[in-house]
Amino acid sequence: MMTRLLRFACFCVSLLVLVTCAPAEKAPIFVWHAYRGNEAKALEQLSQDYGRAHGVRIELLALPYSAYASKLEAAIPHGHGPDVFIDAHERLASYHRNHLVAPATAAAAGDFDASVLDPLRVDGTLYGVPLASKCLALIVNEDLAPKSIASMEGLLESPMPQGVYPLAYEAQSAYAHAAILHAWGGQMLRPDGSFGMVGPEAEASLETAKAWSAKLAKEPDAALVTQLFTSGKAAAVISGPWFLADLGGTMKVKVLPLPMLAATGKPLRPFLTVEAAMLTPDGAKRSEVQDFVHWLATDAEALRVRSTVGKQVVASGGGGGESETTRAFRDAAKGAMPMPTLPTMRSTWVPAEQALRKALRGDASPHDALEEAKARFIDAIRPPPPPPPKTPLLLVMGAALLLLTFRIVQRVREPGFRAELRASKPAYKYVTHAAVIVFALVVLPLIAGTATSFFAGTRSDPTYVGFANYAAILTARGGDLLGHGSFYLTLLVTILWTVLNVFFHVGIGMALALLLSREKLRLRPLYRTLLILPWAVPSYVTALSWKGMFHRQFGAINAILAALGAEPISWFAKFSTALAANVATNVWLGFPFMMVVTMGALTSIPKEVLEAAEVDGATPWQVFWRVKFPLLKPSLLPAVALGAVWTFNMFNVVFLVSGGEPDESTDILVSAAYRWAFTRDAQLGYAAAYAVMIFMLLFGTSRIMEWFGEKREGK
Repeated sequence: MMTRLLRFACFCVSLLVLVTCAPAEKAPIFVWHAYRGNEAKALEQLSQDYGRAHGVRIELLALPYSAYASKLEAAIPHGHGPDVFIDAHERLASYHRNHLVAPATAAAAGDFDASVLDPLRVDGTLYGVPLASKCLALIVNEDLAPKSIASMEGLLESPMPQGVYPLAYEAQSAYAHAAILHAWGGQMLRPDGSFGMVGPEAEASLETAKAWSAKLAKEPDAALVTQLFTSGKAAAVISGPWFLADLGGTMKVKVLPLPMLAATGKPLRPFLTVEAAMLTPDGAKRSEVQDFVHWLATDAEALRVRSTVGKQVVASGGGGGESETTRAFRDAAKGAMPMPTLPTMRSTWVPAEQALRKALRGDASPHDALEEAKARFIDAIRPPPPPPPKTPLLLVMGAALLLLTFRIVQRVREPGFRAELRASKPAYKYVTHAAVIVFALVVLPLIAGTATSFFAGTRSDPTYVGFANYAAILTARGGDLLGHGSFYLTLLVTILWTVLNVFFHVGIGMALALLLSREKLRLRPLYRTLLILPWAVPSYVTALSWKGMFHRQFGAINAILAALGAEPISWFAKFSTALAANVATNVWLGFPFMMVVTMGALTSIPKEVLEAAEVDGATPWQVFWRVKFPLLKPSLLPAVALGAVWTFNMFNVVFLVSGGEPDESTDILVSAAYRWAFTRDAQLGYAAAYAVMIFMLLFGTSRIMEWFGEKREGK
């Protein structure tokens, strides 16, 4: 016995020595980025190489660009973010204002030109290590484009084979339009941070874009531009280095700086974007993080991989093995205009693109569209109101707590309450864990969202404003109650959206369920499987597919209309057609749910009841309306209520199909809240107030429906 104890003690001591003496593994370096394609491959390869050579693990996390800034702003202040993140310099001022970045001077020793360092400075301090520069250039198919291109007008007038466009570019993108704006001498943002896209120069740039669009493909987005060029239907495109990753190796491609605009005699000047590795406050404290960033930005092998594999225009030197196209992009960057780094730059894009789309569609003159864009920009960045006294909020909270206390005391004093409580104690053991989870995942976020709605400003510098956010929402921010973007107009659109969708969901689902319930129908299992597929496919996949089908020039819907002799429709140019496109997509997604619910309910109807109706001579319609439908209602009503709540908050379809077009008129409440949170100077308090009001609307409506149901049953 003593021998066994001695052996066990020796084993424990040995294990303790091994654990305490073993070298501690270095903490991993967490890197966030928004790369895709070849750029992501190059970063993954370099991270693995550096990790093996230096004995440290590099953890990469790729995020979608549209949600990149918001996720950084949410994670870093709470210590859940990366050590270093890679992003474009135009967001640097916003990151600095929110205390998300730390000075990078210790890691920035390298051969960098001032043109890539200056955009990364805030108040003279460097806050990023430049990795690559990006700007737009003219990418031409040498087999289709003219040999020499003196001006954009000359390219557009060049003779082309049948079905080939001389140029394709994202005409509705403010980033792409900036090159035309600069050629006219305009600017998107003034040095003082005010909206600069107004005046004769900006109006002339919109007229130029409108004249170009008459000769080019309609409603071009990034996917369509790529498709046209790779399929040989566009002789040239305006795009950046990232575009080369989508090209095959058989096409003869040449990259040129953007040519001159003959109307002004000046070249098109795109925005220059400097992509940098930015250190978070926690990451800057770790020497191994700074060493990795310095290596990534200056090491010869890292430069070569990023240049050849990632197709990047590296910021330090030329990166050995740099291709001819990459050198061409470097030459194009010399004439580009650095993008402003002011915090208000993030609030410029949406108003500018709305004005651009209005002008291209002919919905408004360039002057009116730009003046409206300026007003929306000013509204989005207006400062929060002065802090009000906290007494009204404390009174409301006190009254709510007093009412809650009174209700609890009233319940406790009811006869039999204590006996019921003692009898229910065993049941609480089974529901306690569920109650804790619901409290953590549902109740706490509601409390946090409600608390946020009483503040304005940034996450790092919130300002208490009391009920000012709610007052602004309910007064339409001082404008017309049914004006553009008002809460009431958006609510009406949301109600219309919900009613239309639920009507078609129930109608189509019930009709198909009745059809599939016929026992004599052949291949019923096959039909059921096929009809349930729309519900099984992820909603964002379906939404993007339907958006492509509604394209004005290349969509399947307009192709069918053309085959029937009808004129093609610009689906997202009018409210009625854009709403119809959204509804059609969501109906396709939602009818299978109602079909399954109805099929299940039909199986519970006794056959004897149906046979008795037939014996009594009832017609099929009478059997449905007098027998089946009353028996289906108890199962359908909860499904309809659930479907209405889902549809009321169906963000994916509205955001991905119409995107709120035209002019945000098809936005519903949840997508309007998203815009206030992520595209209008990150007004999180205002968006939280929107969310609270959405919750109150749904909660109140459900309670009213429940009350009416109980009242009807009582009769």
